[in-house]
Amino acid sequence: MGAIRIGTSGWSYKEWRGSFYPDDLRQRDELSYAADQFDTLEINGTFYRLTTPKACREWYQAAPRGFRYSVKGSRYITHNKKLSDARQALANFFASGILELREKLGPILWQLSGSLRFDPDRIEGFLELLPKDTDAAARLARDHDDRVEVASHGGEENHRLRHALEVRHDSYLVPETAGILRRHGVALAFSHSSEWPYLEEITAGYVYLRLHGPRKLYASEYGEESLRNWADRIERWRSGEQPDDARRISDAKPPPRKERDVYVYFDNDAHGHAPREAAELRDMLLGG
Repeated sequence: MGAIRIGTSGWSYKEWRGSFYPDDLRQRDELSYAADQFDTLEINGTFYRLTTPKACREWYQAAPRGFRYSVKGSRYITHNKKLSDARQALANFFASGILELREKLGPILWQLSGSLRFDPDRIEGFLELLPKDTDAAARLARDHDDRVEVASHGGEENHRLRHALEVRHDSYLVPETAGILRRHGVALAFSHSSEWPYLEEITAGYVYLRLHGPRKLYASEYGEESLRNWADRIERWRSGEQPDDARRISDAKPPPRKERDVYVYFDNDAHGHAPREAAELRDMLLGG
């Protein structure tokens, strides 16, 4: 059966202290505490700046065996360069320390700007650059420039890399988007919010779901009834199926699977909604 992994987008939030984190927990222990509660977390800091091998080794050590991190790709690539001419920036991204996460490195999320319109050549060209495994990522990383002060090429054991693309502009609501992603085996992130289009087009062998809040972005809770609906959909995806009312942009059949891994991240972090609802959904699907 495919794995269901449920966690939160990030883990360092002051509002979580006293509700999720014990009041007496040291701040430096927050990650290890969160990693004991969930089997996956999304790393947000890599979106804003290049990380370091030291930081990634600390993240690796803080999480137990079998844990998976998802990593947000650099906004310098997605927002500044708008995916164009991205090879050098990708080399820097992978050289910065990401590969020190070794077998705990899960999907890499490329979150596009809400103003970036669909350009098939731009998307195709970027996806062609993405490494399919850690060996390919290490080869790419060797071409880093001096923006990376201390480079790392990861461990010796090779494993595949999964990528997901989160789109936030209506111009992506066309079948061609799905076709390009399928050709490259990249997942279209199912990104639920009140401010950009929500799609459930399966374009890879796994599903990546982000829950940003149903009403107020980042600050509204889903509630028990809605979480049970999400649990039903997640079970369908895991079993290799899809919901009958899936919001799709193409008529093509999803990549065939008897089962799928499903990654779920709560990003409604305000007021401590994210860790509480992640735990509730986990208990609905996997038991306490």
